[in-house]
Amino acid sequence: MAAARLSLRREKRAIFWKLCGSGTGEGFTPRPNWGVWAILAVWPDEATARSATRDSPVWRRWRSRADESWTVYLNPLSARGRWAGENPFMPDTNAAESHGPLAALTRATVRPAKALRFWDRVPSISAMIGSDPNVAFKIGIGELPLLHQVTFSIWPDTASMAAFARGDGPHGRAIRAVREGNWFNEELYARFHLLGGVGSWNGTDPLAGLHRAEAA
Repeated sequence: MAAARLSLRREKRAIFWKLCGSGTGEGFTPRPNWGVWAILAVWPDEATARSATRDSPVWRRWRSRADESWTVYLNPLSARGRWAGENPFMPDTNAAESHGPLAALTRATVRPAKALRFWDRVPSISAMIGSDPNVAFKIGIGELPLLHQVTFSIWPDTASMAAFARGDGPHGRAIRAVREGNWFNEELYARFHLLGGVGSWNGTDPLAGLHRAEAA
């Protein structure tokens, strides 16, 4: 991670980047998973993103040491909030709201005084998303354990994602508690159109089922 940080500072094509670890299980736990790591980066366009993640020394070095790697390419549809004081995801003004598969990213800086309440909600949310038949992919990652958290998930459509996020389940109730209790110092919510992926996750392509459903 330290070496990647130094190298990414020299990667002038990247507009924004973050290095993240992950949690155990579905990733949504405070216990670190030392085997799964993530690089999130913003590029000026898709061609640059694909070229950089193929040829950049950081990505090549991580792939050479990994048993498996997967890269997913995304185009922002909407984004609100701040990440480290800025919104790095500038929505494509020419892209209409997606009616097909989409990805959702949430990022939050948890207030230290609210951390125990936040993590008390996580097991039920993790169990719910883990059993949801609609979610094609999900992982919890973060820059700083316990306090800087990111969730990333891929859904077949907006309706199934909204049903999980806003319904009267653990996640919906947690969102209401966040608003009422002012749990976060900073938060960001973004949706993305899927442009494709390279590699595999647990031996499969997480997007394969979505592609088959679209073609049906």
